[in-house]
Amino acid sequence: MKVILVCSTGGHFQAMQNLYPFWRNHQRIWVTFYSENTKATLDAETVYWAWSPTNRNLVNLVRNVFLAWQVLSQETPHLVISTGAGVAVPFLILAKLLGSQTVFIESITRVKQLSLSARLALPFLDTLYVHWPQLQARYPRAEIISS
Repeated sequence: MKVILVCSTGGHFQAMQNLYPFWRNHQRIWVTFYSENTKATLDAETVYWAWSPTNRNLVNLVRNVFLAWQVLSQETPHLVISTGAGVAVPFLILAKLLGSQTVFIESITRVKQLSLSARLALPFLDTLYVHWPQLQARYPRAEIISS
């Protein structure tokens, strides 16, 4: 199965790294931001570098929409999975419109309300995972994922 892993740097990148037991056995492509850590960690991986920052930056939002279109059209993944944040939104929306399965794993720091990224992508998600029962109660479509 071909999988695209989309995440920003920092905690979102670490959360995606923690999913190694899942993605290690799949053909995978990464989409994240360039940093010394991501460059070194993903040295042997296929990576597309997204535009940062994404929050409240219209130019980078447009750039990431075009990047998402380019990557998704070229790579035709079976699954797009994201641990957040803003860079995930154009990839998840376009992936769903192009026929891929989509998964968003909400940050463990979100206890009572979904992140803006999750709320924007929600109508285009096949699966939404959350860490807290209070959040699942508010969003019944969500599934609990153990930490």
